[in-house]
Amino acid sequence: MNREEKAQLLAELQDLFNNSETVIISHYKGLTVAEVSELRDNIRKVGAGFRVTKNRITRLALKGTKFEALADLFTGPTAIAFANDPISACKVCVEFAKTNEKLVVLGGAMGTGVLSLDEIKRLASLPSMDELRAKIIGLLQAPGAQLARVTKAYSEKGEAA
Repeated sequence: MNREEKAQLLAELQDLFNNSETVIISHYKGLTVAEVSELRDNIRKVGAGFRVTKNRITRLALKGTKFEALADLFTGPTAIAFANDPISACKVCVEFAKTNEKLVVLGGAMGTGVLSLDEIKRLASLPSMDELRAKIIGLLQAPGAQLARVTKAYSEKGEAA
């Protein structure tokens, strides 16, 4: 990788860190290309991103960002999952790590706060934004449907009389 490519990668990573609300860091040693592709696809499906990183350049890119405290986690074969939704990236990484021991979630950050592995697991157990929206819509629609059934029952009762 030449100097120009490194500068471009540094700029891309700085942009990624500045525009993400959540970053999850993991080791991926031993994952096959197919497994990394599967993980990347799963992460994309929930509106998040996944990227294998170069540690030295990533540590440079972290300087001056809200995720600067994560620099010490970038050793070994490191990858990052990033998202604006605080739950999606956590959920996919934790679920994938449960079925594939080669992915090891190390830690992460949300906003300016550093997340431990336990905190990431707790976030992963929460329903996603889409699931919450669906529940809210279901709750809002239920009273209307129930009211319609009651109204229909009364109208049918009135016709029968």
